[in-house]
Amino acid sequence: MSKDIYKQAARTIIKAGTLPFPINDTLIGILQLLLTEDELTFIDAFKRKTSQTMEELKKSSKLEENEILNYVKILAKKGFIFNQPNSKGVMVFRLMPVLMVGAFEYIFMKKINHTEEEKMIAELFEKYFHDVSDFIQSNYDTILPIFENMRPYDRTLSILDKSVEGSEIEIKLGKILEVPEEQIVLTQKVEELIDKFDDIAVGHCFCRHHKDILGKPCKQTKLRENCFTFGKSAKYVAEQGFGRLISKGEAFKLMKLSEADGLVHKAFHPNSDITKEETSICNCCKDCCGTLEWWRMGLTALINSTNYLSLINEELCVACGTCIEKCPVDAIELNDNNKAEVNDQYCIGCGVCAHFCSENAIVLLEGVRKVYVPPPKLK
Repeated sequence: MSKDIYKQAARTIIKAGTLPFPINDTLIGILQLLLTEDELTFIDAFKRKTSQTMEELKKSSKLEENEILNYVKILAKKGFIFNQPNSKGVMVFRLMPVLMVGAFEYIFMKKINHTEEEKMIAELFEKYFHDVSDFIQSNYDTILPIFENMRPYDRTLSILDKSVEGSEIEIKLGKILEVPEEQIVLTQKVEELIDKFDDIAVGHCFCRHHKDILGKPCKQTKLRENCFTFGKSAKYVAEQGFGRLISKGEAFKLMKLSEADGLVHKAFHPNSDITKEETSICNCCKDCCGTLEWWRMGLTALINSTNYLSLINEELCVACGTCIEKCPVDAIELNDNNKAEVNDQYCIGCGVCAHFCSENAIVLLEGVRKVYVPPPKLK
């Protein structure tokens, strides 16, 4: 089959995302494994508009409704089409990118069987991550402004079982995020977030599953089934077999198990707009999390929204090193006084350091802020 067909589909799929990923042989190889020629042709109908109603798709695809629904059924199962009604109850068909958040995440959210095909797909994605990193590094100065103007990918929900000091503080590093009063109040506690939703689904952590297939299992946790989606995203995940619907009670239990292993609660919002209700929560480990690994390898910036900042009391700190080891973004190190000190430019306010501090030397200060750390320049 001509590569031109795949290149056209790749352009359309990349347009559905937020980052300028390159179109290369690795990406073409991924699409060749995942999509047929007919499916590629249908995807082409989204090239001008990535979200469409049935009436719009009839015009753009020149297909009948039954044909459209057939393609949608197939592509939804592959994680390329999101098919859920909008706030007005109108069914909308949205093309999803290959990555962040799209086919990669949904493919590896399912239970894996370690087949040769799964291994092939996992290896191609691994190669593509390195290809993207090389692309970003080679065009660093041109692409950096794109990162600087992006909304946070995710929002940290802290482990709040330690004391919280203060109300609002001035954050000198990072931009203050303005949250319109007429929008929803940001939920800061995991328990309250779970309580908001009737539909909750859990799937497997796609990052850890991807590493498992590559023979690089997580060193921090044995948990796999702890990636949560809510509302219509939960319905989509359950309908397509990427996860299963669960009770609030089971969700609470899995969240607590995640906290016990020092995993970070990261909430995601539609179009990275934190004034809209959450769609999902990842429970991220230090060594497998995609957004953290991709930042370290120079593929993307660290862009996060948080409501907390860790503060260490030097008088109580015994320099045991636990917080340094546990911090997912390496924001803590020993200072000249041999005491742990937080770099507030890097701190995402997850509270993991406070959770594991045996001396109660760490508290969390409140103050909504944006954490932005550019990708390291490796070339």
